Amino acid sequence: MNANANANPAPVEKPLPQPSALSKAYWEAAAQGRLVLQRCTACGKVRHYPRLICDACYSDAVEWVQSSGRAKVHSWTISHHAFHKGFASEVPYTIVTVDLEEGVRALGRWPTETPLKIGQPVQARFVTGNGRADLVFDPA
Repeated sequence: MNANANANPAPVEKPLPQPSALSKAYWEAAAQGRLVLQRCTACGKVRHYPRLICDACYSDAVEWVQSSGRAKVHSWTISHHAFHKGFASEVPYTIVTVDLEEGVRALGRWPTETPLKIGQPVQARFVTGNGRADLVFDPA
């Protein structure tokens, strides 16, 4: 075996989303930098992540609505382990769970060293490029 074979290993790419028929509208909007949510057209309940039926009335009638992106911090975790090799160079990183003003929770990256606190106002945005659309939340 060549001693230099592992000296400069090729970077591992992050996995790309694999949109399904159910999530396609979400990922298309994300690629445009927009956060959209499903809303049941039968009862009006908003849901996130995309689901086939409403958990309130069991209807499959749905529309996609634009989210304001305004939210408050619910919790967060700091990942010290990359669960995919494509993220290994980024550890540790913070994943934040937020309560969107539309009444649903979402997960995203916390891209700053700014300390977090429960209830802190944040604003959603997407970082796009290379076929990716990563949801991040910034201090509002």
